[in-house]
This record gives sequence, structure tokens and C-alpha cells, in this order.
Amino acid sequence: MANLKYWLWLTTRVGLAGQHLMAVLNHFGSPEGAYFSDAAEYRLIEGVPEGALESLADKSLEGADRILGDCDRLGIQILTMQDALYPERLAAIHQPPPVLYWKGRPIAFDEEVALAMVGTRSATPYGVRTATQLAMDLTRQGALLVSGIAQGIDTAAVRGALQAGGTVVSVLAGGVDVIYPKENRYLFEDVAAAGALISENPPGTEPKGALFPVRNRIISGLCVGVIVVESPRYGGTLHTVGHALEQDREVFAVPGPWDAPASEGTNRLIQEGAAKLILSAEDVLCEFVDRFPQRLGSREAMEPEVARQRLEGARISREQRPEARVKRRAAEKKEVDIQAGEAYIDWKECREKLTDDQQTVLRALLERAMKADDVVEQTQLPVRRVLSALTILQVQGYVREESGKRFALAVRLKME
Repeated sequence: MANLKYWLWLTTRVGLAGQHLMAVLNHFGSPEGAYFSDAAEYRLIEGVPEGALESLADKSLEGADRILGDCDRLGIQILTMQDALYPERLAAIHQPPPVLYWKGRPIAFDEEVALAMVGTRSATPYGVRTATQLAMDLTRQGALLVSGIAQGIDTAAVRGALQAGGTVVSVLAGGVDVIYPKENRYLFEDVAAAGALISENPPGTEPKGALFPVRNRIISGLCVGVIVVESPRYGGTLHTVGHALEQDREVFAVPGPWDAPASEGTNRLIQEGAAKLILSAEDVLCEFVDRFPQRLGSREAMEPEVARQRLEGARISREQRPEARVKRRAAEKKEVDIQAGEAYIDWKECREKLTDDQQTVLRALLERAMKADDVVEQTQLPVRRVLSALTILQVQGYVREESGKRFALAVRLKME
């Protein structure tokens, strides 16, 4: 328990997150090492913000004790990177979460065909129907569904997997005790009972906007593949895909109508070769049969009438009502209102919508067009991560490929 307190102390330092938190952990070897060090030693770690250095000097463990008390009261388990249940595939990603808060059943992710299903919150009836059916089929054949629990595709996928009687995991941006959106209260309870709710943030954390892009790396990191059902050209879905490509995960996409804004990002992923086009669950699972022969396989088929009733039951939700469709169309227009042809795109928007790697690559291309090797040399990022970033930047229209395999900005950026 004492050891756990130091993990909670370190991961709740104000201004210390991501690569800086990992730098501190790597420098000292353990949270205890960091806790019992001093200001002079902290300053030897390159790049740590001044505010984080001041927070490291605060040795109070009251915050850690409060989190432990909350977790005990709410039935939340805490996993650290040193625990046996912590997934190895997650530990191997760039900037893994040092601590996970976990409510529900224990799940051995490394033994599971864990597949993330992601997509727009402003889902069309086509997207909801597709996500629900695909999630049911994947679950029936042995896959473990992982998603967020937002409106739209997330909700449809989770409902479909639950209707099939499968295990479901939802990775949250806020604390696992904070229900968001509010209308999904019963869905939270169902997921916790049939699988697990997971977050890197302590109980009580409100799911603010900046936490969602950071959360997405965990969704893809827990999985062997990511499935995109509906995605416009911009938004959090492609953020998750960017992480998946950086983590060397398989990416799949369901095509949509060629003129549908909600499918523009999905179709472009297929066009750029970043995602495999799929038309059924079998198109996904065939990629993993050799790796997980004991996990995958057709279970006893549902009676057609049972399957129909479950699918219909999963579709019935407030988001399908006529008044909700009007709101969805309005949100969809807002989500895709940035066009590559505009004179300027504010850099603040890029910081909100792009991963750290994508921002780094975009900055590298500010002065001139470059080949991928030149971008690697200038940014000092691994080749795979540079190529992944370039792919997503092309899909979103920030970057274009010119003759000679050179990449250039396709927009003008208004820097801060």
C-alpha cells in the first residue's frame, strides 16, 4: 500500500504528464526514488516544466490517501505498471499510462483479441446500424470489444457487444465514477458488470476536452486492431487511428457513401492505404486467427429471430428519435466545417486535434517540403511514427504529397 501511495503522488503532480512524467520515472527508476529526491536532482531532468518542478517539491501524501479512500469506497482497483495484470501490449506503447483505475472484471488483455471500435458521435442511422451489427458479430466469434462510451458509434458498438452477451471494455477520459454522457448511466453499469471501465485519471475527474485525445492512445494501445465505422475528415476518431498506426496496430474501416460527410475520413483512410476495407466481422478476424487460434471461432449461431430482436433492442435509444437526428445533423456540420482550402488554420486548433507526433511533423514542414527521411532526421522521431503522422495529416488535408515523394503543407498555419 505504501508503494502505491508514491505512484499516486507522482501521477498527480500538477503540470507533470506524458513524456515529462515518463522522463522523471525513467530517471529515478521508481516513484519512491522520485519522492525521496530533491529539487537539485529534479532539475537534472531535461525539459520538465517549472510548474511541475515545484509540484515535485510538495511531499504531501494527502492527495494519495484521498484517492485510495475514494477507490476503496467505490470499488475501484488501481493498477500500476509494475503489476502483473497491467497489459504488456499497453506498457510497450509510447508514453504508457503509469497508473490505471479499473472498475469491473479483471481482464488479461494480452491473451484477448481486443478490438477497438471508434467513430463519430454524430453517427448516421447507417453508422449506428453497422456498428451495432459488427460489434455483435465480432463478440459472438470471440473478440473483446473496446471503445469509449460516448454518443454515436461508441454507444452503438457497446450496445451491440452487450446484446451478444460479450465482454466489453470502455476507456474513459474522466474518472470511472463520472458518468458522461449522463444519458448513458445504465450503459456504464452494464459495462462494469460485463467487463470493465478503465481510466488513467483518478475518481472524480471531470472529462474535459483535453483529456479525450490523450485517452485515445490507451484505447488503441490495449488492442490488436482498431475498426473505424464512421468518421468525418476531422475529429477524435482519426486521432485514435493516428495512435494505432504509431503503435503498429491493424486498422480497418467500413466504407460509407462517397458523398457522406460522416464517412469522408473513413473513405480517405481506405484511399490512402492506411486502413483495410472491411464488409464483415470475418474480414477483421481473419487477420488474427493464426495468432489466437483458441480465442476465435464460430460459436453456436443465434436463431434468426433472436438475432433480430437483439439488434432491434440495441437500436432503441434516445439518439434514434427524430428530435435527436436534428441535433446530430447540426453537430455533424460543426464537426466537418474546416476545409483545407481556407487561407489559414489556427495552430490552437491543431494542438487540440492532432497528436504530439503530428504537431511535430507539421512544424517541420513549415519552412519547406521534405521527403519522409528528411522529416525523420529533423524531428528525431522513429520512422514508423513519422510515416503514421504523415498519413493522418494527408487524410485530414493538412499535408499533400508532391512529386519526388516530397511532403508539403496543404494549408497555411496561423502560429501562436
